[in-house]
Amino acid sequence: MEGIEASALGQAMRQWLWLYPAVEIVHIVGIAILVGSIAVLDLRLLGVSRSLSVRRLAAHVLPWTVASFALIVPSGLAMFVAHASDMLSNPVFALKLSLIGFAGVNAAVFHAGVYRAAAKWDFDVPPPPAARAAAAISLLVWISVIACGRLLAYL
Repeated sequence: MEGIEASALGQAMRQWLWLYPAVEIVHIVGIAILVGSIAVLDLRLLGVSRSLSVRRLAAHVLPWTVASFALIVPSGLAMFVAHASDMLSNPVFALKLSLIGFAGVNAAVFHAGVYRAAAKWDFDVPPPPAARAAAAISLLVWISVIACGRLLAYL
């Protein structure tokens, strides 16, 4: 990991006064867009705003979800490069990455499964229990990811 940290990017992230904070701001904005777009759909699946079409809402917010990765991934990697050894030795970092992976699996299972029948419960009908469970898990996992990210600064 010393090689990664010694790279030009790793050194710049640690030495340039405003680079790390600027990259961190980009990362946080990306997280806000990601979790905000996911939370809107999850809350709809949990019964909020039933007058909104689930499919239309998903079609509206999912591009934002995907686009947010264009901010999150490079900024997260840049922050990692600055302190790779510390991150890899921190169990909270491993937990954060595991939770992100679990969130991805949860979303994939939802979209490949219960969401395929969304036309039946798209509007003014409560989503099935599997959809509500996926939404509740999603919210819990993304809140946990955010908590882990913040705890990295302190542990």
